[in-house]
Amino acid sequence: MTSSAPQTFYLKDYTPFGFDVESVELTFKLAPTATRVLSRIRFIPQENAASSDFFLHGEELELISAAIDGTPVQVEEVDGGLNCAVPSTPFLWEAEVEINPKGNTALEGLYMSNGMYCTQCEAEGFRKITYYPDRPDVMSTFKVRIEGPEKVLLSNGNPTASGEGWAEWHDPWPKPAYLFALVAGDLINHPDHFTTKSGKDVDLNIWVRPGDEGKCAFGMEALKKSMTWDEEVYGREYDLDIFNIVAVDDFNMGAMENKGLNVFNSSCVLASPETSTDANFERIEAIIAHEYFHNWTGNRITCRDWFQLCLKEGLTVYRDAQFTADMRSEPVKRIEDVIALRARQFPEDQGPLSHPPRPEEFQEINNFYTATVYEKGAEVIGMLKRLVGDADYYKALDLYFDRHDGQACTIEDWLSVFEDATGRDMAQFKRWYSQAGTPKLKVSDNFDAGTYTLTFEQSTAPTPGQDIKDPRVIPIAVGLLNDKGDEIQPTRVLEMTQATQSFAFDGLAAKPVPSILREFSAPVILERDTTNTERTFLFAHDTDPFNRWEAGNALAKETRLAMITAGEAPDSAYLDALIKLVRDDTLDPAFRALVLQAPGQSDLAQTLHARGQVPDPQKIYDASETFTQTLAQALSDSLPRLYAATTVDGPYSPDAEGAGKRALNARILSLLTRLDAGEQAQRQFETADNMTLQYAALACLLKADKGADASASFFDQWQEDRLVMDKWFALQISCAEPEAAARIAKELTTHPLFTLKNPNRFRAVMGALSGHHAGFHQISGAGYTLLADNLIALDALNPQTTARMCAAFQSWPRYDTARQELIKGELQRIATTKGLSRDTNEMVTRILNA
Repeated sequence: MTSSAPQTFYLKDYTPFGFDVESVELTFKLAPTATRVLSRIRFIPQENAASSDFFLHGEELELISAAIDGTPVQVEEVDGGLNCAVPSTPFLWEAEVEINPKGNTALEGLYMSNGMYCTQCEAEGFRKITYYPDRPDVMSTFKVRIEGPEKVLLSNGNPTASGEGWAEWHDPWPKPAYLFALVAGDLINHPDHFTTKSGKDVDLNIWVRPGDEGKCAFGMEALKKSMTWDEEVYGREYDLDIFNIVAVDDFNMGAMENKGLNVFNSSCVLASPETSTDANFERIEAIIAHEYFHNWTGNRITCRDWFQLCLKEGLTVYRDAQFTADMRSEPVKRIEDVIALRARQFPEDQGPLSHPPRPEEFQEINNFYTATVYEKGAEVIGMLKRLVGDADYYKALDLYFDRHDGQACTIEDWLSVFEDATGRDMAQFKRWYSQAGTPKLKVSDNFDAGTYTLTFEQSTAPTPGQDIKDPRVIPIAVGLLNDKGDEIQPTRVLEMTQATQSFAFDGLAAKPVPSILREFSAPVILERDTTNTERTFLFAHDTDPFNRWEAGNALAKETRLAMITAGEAPDSAYLDALIKLVRDDTLDPAFRALVLQAPGQSDLAQTLHARGQVPDPQKIYDASETFTQTLAQALSDSLPRLYAATTVDGPYSPDAEGAGKRALNARILSLLTRLDAGEQAQRQFETADNMTLQYAALACLLKADKGADASASFFDQWQEDRLVMDKWFALQISCAEPEAAARIAKELTTHPLFTLKNPNRFRAVMGALSGHHAGFHQISGAGYTLLADNLIALDALNPQTTARMCAAFQSWPRYDTARQELIKGELQRIATTKGLSRDTNEMVTRILNA
């Protein structure tokens, strides 16, 4: 049974389940519309339990029978599950239910994707499989028997027996139900093996649909690199005999870390040079690492309740960022992470969806798989590491693994290991987990008699439900440069604990140029009165790669903002500095590509809003276009040479060096296309031997309105490849002129290859539309209406994807009255839709309450 009536859950109300689960045995008799699930669960009542109520979660289940110790029992089916009278001594619960995987379009629980059975149980999908205490603090070992005609029958743990039409699995490590997984289908495996540092042999497999077996090699190498890295850096070995990954086409998330059986969105594991871009390869490498790292930070140690979600996700995101930095370029990775944080998490923190990394309440936990939980959660881990130092960080992690292996833990458990390992008091630092919002860090300075003083003032604006903010611990990495660009004060981490605090640097001959918040040492907004002259100096000389990029990014923003608000011409000093840097072949091409990446138009809108101005999306778009055209003309004499110098010869390889050169090459080509009417882009499109080059060329041609033939050719070549087609759909919209974006998106929703049922395809179209800042926010409101129409249609099929896409509307208060009224009207139309899901209802309500 289910209900759309909202119910709010509170962290303060946590009560342990009154029973331990000693063991779970499940039998699945697979049938597309009538799968039978038989469960045998041994419960042990806890002594002195706070509650002895026996409630099992269950949704969309047809109960066939229920018994305790072999005797049929009467149960009370209630909203969200069932109640039953049970003995006060250990007992065996047995139940049989019937479910309909084929009809499960929500993609939670057991469902079917292109004829393959698969599961997604995080956060609360297991209750759609059978009756169970579906909460992360209930952990048990699982034995699973799968019966069906499919060639491959997989579940968690190790295989124990199999025969014609059946297979049995046993997971010896206790786990919560959200980590349960089952996959069954006619699949082909890409096999390999790994030997742990203690000598344990592990069989590895990536399972795919026939036809995809040629896209597994990179994913397998990424898995083996991840396993090696986790052993070397964190001392964590894999603990089963087999590790399976399965690629699934219809999946709400990127991937899922189910114990020993990771289920992946196909887009996050399948890769080949012909069909995947460099960005795809890097993302696949990072996601495979992330899900593997969850084996310890998420599986062996899980969260007590869903309020603690950032405990596993923030830590694991931080670990996968470390991994990518080691595999590729540490400075480039840090810059990319900050760009993503500011694009996704900062707006969330400053809008109606703001919440702490550990929220105090929620209605639907699926709505809290957010940038705040993941990306900000990772930033909090990074701050901890900076504050305690590398040695104490890994000492605390060792204690965490030793102390809490096999447990479901809280943020308090996590911070206590740092207190015990380092002797530090973490009470104030804990505010990072409990307070929402992005702190602003205002900086002033003074130089007197050889002493340079920096004074910081921290403040955080009110957020929903939190009007007052207490000072946080903020690690501020600072370096000092002289007027020649020499570093006279190496990076020093200042530990700010007060609302206002000063730090002095003595023995200086002259006033230095400060480099503040190096490596983006804390997720804050830095406010300091400075000049473009100083920014240009740091852009040219800062020894910290992040702050060198940051100075250039600040110049890029200020230049565009002056063009938007005052009609000024692009700043000549910045243009000169940018051109000099781009021409510097001694610098990392990937870094130069990031310097050429324009500030996001939504970011410019947020900055204008923060300064008390109403952003005009069309003016922002026009200024960005004007600046890029000016830059292209200023670089005209260098572009052919730069293009040739960044062309990668030889066979394609997704390694960091080649990817960096191709990234810069794509930026140069986009500028060149503005001058040569797409001639070079057309040549590249016709001769490209890999998707990175072909995709970049097509984007340039479409942007220049010269891409009709190339787009048709691309479609003809790749229409049978679903993942490449996602790229094609998105590109038609993202490269469109603002006034055409909504129209093109609407036309694409009627395309034969468009479907609401596939999250990747839906996100390709609606995500591209909402990401086209000027196109989505056209004053006609066509973009708003189209998105709302599709969200209403999707909600009945897939509430989880619908709710997440509602976040496209979260920034509505920043715009003019006309746009605000248009967006509010669409949100209210969604909110009053009959039968609206809990997921979407909560999101729309929170956004409307801004």
